[in-house]
Amino acid sequence: MEKGLEWQFDSYLQEIFQLKEVDIQEYSPLTLAYIGDGIYDLVIRTLVINRGNKQVQKLHQETSALVQASAQSRMMRVLQDRLTEEEHAVYKRGRNAKSVSPAKNQSVTDYRRATGFEALMGYLYLKKDWKRMLELIRDGLESLEDDRLIKE
Repeated sequence: MEKGLEWQFDSYLQEIFQLKEVDIQEYSPLTLAYIGDGIYDLVIRTLVINRGNKQVQKLHQETSALVQASAQSRMMRVLQDRLTEEEHAVYKRGRNAKSVSPAKNQSVTDYRRATGFEALMGYLYLKKDWKRMLELIRDGLESLEDDRLIKE
């Protein structure tokens, strides 16, 4: 991509579907987590397929390992110290939100921390602060690699 060109997906999305301007401060933390879950999943799927063409089952296994609540929770333990005050407030709102659905095969702590992570990703996505969102994801993924190396 040439320097100076911007990703225009959001502009096209807004134009084609006639999306209205919204104040992201008015979204509930669980709404932020809902969109954050989707965008984080898309980023991880993009990274996984970039490693090469594989059977869909293997792609799914690699993706699932990184999008499960326990992985997001481990990432947040490292990322918390790197958050701005604003980001930390969004994370805490997400973490403390009361979810209707129970944690599936995850501890309540991991599930809540992961919900905070997803709320933060959703907030940064809707704020169009994609660079910051991707930097945090990168740093979180690097911390998972460090964890794996320590356990081996």
